[in-house]
Amino acid sequence: MDVTAPYSHHSAECMKASQVLSRIGNKWSVLVIMLLRQKSCRFSELKRGIGGISQRMLTLTLRNLERDGLVSRMVTPSIPPRVDYELTEMGHSLAEPVQALGTWAFRHLAQIDAAQARYDAQIDAP
Repeated sequence: MDVTAPYSHHSAECMKASQVLSRIGNKWSVLVIMLLRQKSCRFSELKRGIGGISQRMLTLTLRNLERDGLVSRMVTPSIPPRVDYELTEMGHSLAEPVQALGTWAFRHLAQIDAAQARYDAQIDAP
């Protein structure tokens, strides 16, 4: 699909792209990809590195990223088994734009908070 050409928002390709963007664009996926961009990590390292994520949500996020071919899961037979996660080649190709989005979000948190407060004050004003 040529994304520079006009296209229908109802096409199967647009719906599929929307589903993929929804999964990779959620806050947890972005944070997981940002961490894995630096190095492979164990589950507990990821959980510690992502404030506020539950064990269940991290598990679901990793499964979805693995299913989409962005993350690989390596089990090392030991007692207990060691499980490491890393970005695949496709995951690394996504990591740069995701890192840019994440960096932008962190850089602008204060400005966004201020804009939301101004907006809310205008809406709440009599």
